[in-house]
Amino acid sequence: MNRRDFLKYSLPFAAGSAMAAGERVKVTRVELLRADMYNYVKVHTSGSVTGVGELHPASNTSGAVVTPAAALKYCEEYLIGKDPTEVERHWEHMFRRNIFRGGADSMAALGAVDMALWDITGKLAGLPIYKLLGGPHRETVRVYTHLGSLSPEGLAEEAKRRVDEGFTAVRFYPLGDRKVFANQSYQAIVRTAERNVAAVRKAVGPDIDVLIDVVCLLTPPEAIAVGRAISPYGLYFFEDPIEPDNIDALAHVAAGMPVPVSTGERLYTIYQFREVLNKNAAAYLRPDLSLAGGITNCRKIAALAEASYVGISPHNPLSCVLTAACVQVAASIHNLAIQEYPPNEFQKPKGDLVKQPLALERGYLKLPQTPGLGIELNEEAFKHYPPKPYTRAPVVSRDGALRDY
Repeated sequence: MNRRDFLKYSLPFAAGSAMAAGERVKVTRVELLRADMYNYVKVHTSGSVTGVGELHPASNTSGAVVTPAAALKYCEEYLIGKDPTEVERHWEHMFRRNIFRGGADSMAALGAVDMALWDITGKLAGLPIYKLLGGPHRETVRVYTHLGSLSPEGLAEEAKRRVDEGFTAVRFYPLGDRKVFANQSYQAIVRTAERNVAAVRKAVGPDIDVLIDVVCLLTPPEAIAVGRAISPYGLYFFEDPIEPDNIDALAHVAAGMPVPVSTGERLYTIYQFREVLNKNAAAYLRPDLSLAGGITNCRKIAALAEASYVGISPHNPLSCVLTAACVQVAASIHNLAIQEYPPNEFQKPKGDLVKQPLALERGYLKLPQTPGLGIELNEEAFKHYPPKPYTRAPVVSRDGALRDY
């Protein structure tokens, strides 16, 4: 029996399905589960095996999640009655039946469903997903953590604490309070960024990797000036220096400063990432599995980047399910640079929403050994965390002009 027949016929029965041996498992329902500011997808099958994924708020990042949920229903319409293990086939159909394809909301829905289908396939095979992707390239996944302070003193103190916990890389926002930033002069922006970067570098010493993210808030001249000012402090990368829509402008910024640029958290197709690579606009790509089409598409993005000697640092802003999906990809690719690790995965509400977060030890995530994603939702806890919209405040200067969110 070949592997395809093995997956289709033998494994559902071996996985404990009540179905008769030889009967195919089929998708029966796609469910959206919400808790606090997090959104999850659960794909149900006729064989009682289920898979989970995490849904990015996409174009609704500053409000209630409406349009990604609608896109999810469109995916469900296609998937009902299909074999969940034919992941690549389903990915292509769900992508291409959107004739005006590639929008953030449809790609977010596709990404969440893709994670869930891989989860099901891994469970049916009795293997972690990374073993279905060719096996682990590494035994653990190095991560960086976030610093939340906005002052040099606070950043320095927090950075020391994180290094003492075992992290070997820290990332932070260097522009200070956003309301103050919106009204600063060109030189004041540069001085604020340099002051904060200098404080963190002094606190952690020369051997800890320091990363910054300005969340697309700078103009090209501002970004280049900041990059040149902070270059003596040896940054690992400078994330999203400008808005993500003009790749030519980003390439100009990347060429104009001696600090590696990273970008990609707001991109979602391989064609967008190909443009970044072709124009040498970044040294690191940051695809978000929950926005850029899940495991299937992000593996392709990683392969494109590998051919350009560009590292992958998956964007991971949500909760434990997305972290688990990122680790499956991170384990299986050659060109992983470092993995983002959002704060508070072991605290409420994140830690309550899953049965057990992935194990973290001294700044490295351990690869899960259980089948599929290696993580399960704790749905009993969801009733304690009613859904709430994720709100992102605009950055507005005193003259009423709007910066990027």
